[in-house]
Amino acid sequence: MKKIGFSGTLDPITNGHMWVIGEARAIADEVVVFLSENSTKQPKFSAEQRKAIIAESCAERGWDNVQVQIVKSDYTARVAKKHGIDYLMRGIRTTADFDYENLIQQTNVDVIGGAKTLFVMPPRDLGSVSSSFVKALEGPVGWNWTMKNFVPAPAYKAWIISWLRKEWDALWQGAAAGPAAAANADAWFERLTGPGAYGGPGRAYHNLDHLVHGLAEIRTWSANVGPSKRDADIVRAAFWFHDAVYDHAGSGVSNEEASARQWLASGLGPDIADDVAALIRATDHFQSAGVAHPLKETMLSVDLAILGQADEVYRHYTQGIRAEYRHISDDRYALQRGQVLTYLRHKAEAGTLFGDPFFADQYNAQAIVNMSDEISAL
Repeated sequence: MKKIGFSGTLDPITNGHMWVIGEARAIADEVVVFLSENSTKQPKFSAEQRKAIIAESCAERGWDNVQVQIVKSDYTARVAKKHGIDYLMRGIRTTADFDYENLIQQTNVDVIGGAKTLFVMPPRDLGSVSSSFVKALEGPVGWNWTMKNFVPAPAYKAWIISWLRKEWDALWQGAAAGPAAAANADAWFERLTGPGAYGGPGRAYHNLDHLVHGLAEIRTWSANVGPSKRDADIVRAAFWFHDAVYDHAGSGVSNEEASARQWLASGLGPDIADDVAALIRATDHFQSAGVAHPLKETMLSVDLAILGQADEVYRHYTQGIRAEYRHISDDRYALQRGQVLTYLRHKAEAGTLFGDPFFADQYNAQAIVNMSDEISAL
């Protein structure tokens, strides 16, 4: 078969969709993904953004025989037929899917004279994966780590950048009054999520995943504890910047001190600037013992909350930490990591690991289990 089509809204494209495209590639020389732009729907990503995500996801797998075409205000099957494509491939996960797709197939062929449909059944591990399923994951602490299992990397990155943008805009809503302030906030968002900070290729742990997880922790803490808006904003702003500078080689000052200086230079949040800088400095283990701040224990607890996560999330964390210290030999890493974990586990057993009671209640017991297991594995 020369050409075969695949269609959908694909908002976002999932690993299930990618599997169907892969099956189409197995029986055709060329695959055309028809991306529906439906005016009755409100997708998360624009059609052009979805097209770019799909193209990047296919390129990442070396699929150079897949092209993407946006369909506007027309039937996909009819557009496919006009392009010399006689068949569209669709995945069938359930009997409900079959009933729906059978109705669409009859309409495509009998009513509009469009392309026919070939049905394929995905493997069991992809049977429940759909765009709506993925969308429903967003929100709770750890949601990003779960989502990562079900979408290709370009779709995942686009999704978390979109989520981070909402968090960022909510933080500065009303504060960035006027075009100049708004432009400055936009520039700092791009800078923090870009290759020079959390989006950098060398960031294996202190990266965008870390940023999403910490901000989700802060959101949950705020919803349950009910701090003042000012206090919540101070913690959020501090978390955005606390690992913005991360330099193993060193630059004469600690990463936290450099990050605090970067925050002060940003011009963001002038009414909370000094408090945020002090809170960032309070997370510096070289100087935190002498830095007092009423939100210090909350900030430190947010950063340590990763230690008390479920197995899957903790595994992502340990893999990221090892990759971030890939310049250290295995033997040296095992020794130093073991020493750090032993110290932190002792604090957890003494009930002093999490200074904020909310995080202690949530994570202390699991943190002891996780660290003990990791020490044994080292």
